[in-house]
Amino acid sequence: MLEIRNLHATINGKEILKGVDLTVRDGEVHAVMGTNGAGKSTLSNVIVGNPAYEVTEGEIIFNGKDLLALKPEERAHEGIFLSFQQPVEIPGVSMTNFMRAALNAKRKYLGEEPLSAGDFLKLMREKRKIVELDSKLTSRSVNEGFSGGEKKRNEIFQMAMLEPKLSILDETDSGLDVDALRIVAEGFNSLRTAETSAIVITHYQRLLDYLRPDIVHVLLDGRIVKTGGPDLATEIEQRGFDWIKEGL
Repeated sequence: MLEIRNLHATINGKEILKGVDLTVRDGEVHAVMGTNGAGKSTLSNVIVGNPAYEVTEGEIIFNGKDLLALKPEERAHEGIFLSFQQPVEIPGVSMTNFMRAALNAKRKYLGEEPLSAGDFLKLMREKRKIVELDSKLTSRSVNEGFSGGEKKRNEIFQMAMLEPKLSILDETDSGLDVDALRIVAEGFNSLRTAETSAIVITHYQRLLDYLRPDIVHVLLDGRIVKTGGPDLATEIEQRGFDWIKEGL
């Protein structure tokens, strides 16, 4: 599904990614862990095409297409979704109108007919249940007045509506209490299929206890320096990252 080769990227002239190699196959969930400033969020921003970041070397292939040649909205329509660490508020734009515009834009890109109002509202009701999102929130402006947990639930709700092929969760567990974390994680797990994949960026094992990644990577100083199974996350929780740095 996703093939990243020797990826180098900068922001404001400072090199952050220094040769990242990563392969994600259909149906896999990969966790990316690392210290602050290691390049985890930069990696997610580069994949989705944030224009603030410049790729200076390397390539990203997504389902056979050169991702770096696509605009951010084209990458989204191709099936890449990013759940933000700090979801933004969009005053004056209702969740309902926002999601209908996003969904129908994707359908148009894929050559499909737009959903009727009735079919769209039915779909919203079905997907809202996945993360126990209050119906009142979908009639309000996007994320405006939402609590931290509600914003994160809303991110997974949007993911459910758009049905991406590759989901990137950038520290989705940040600021969540235990109950909100469980609901968000269970919603994510219910959307997993053999054809969809995910990259989960986190500092802590607690989210991974729910999501059960197939592969865990350690990203330090702009490179993936260690890869292993779920036990690697447990070891990092117990020992931190210093023991990995010492072995480099």
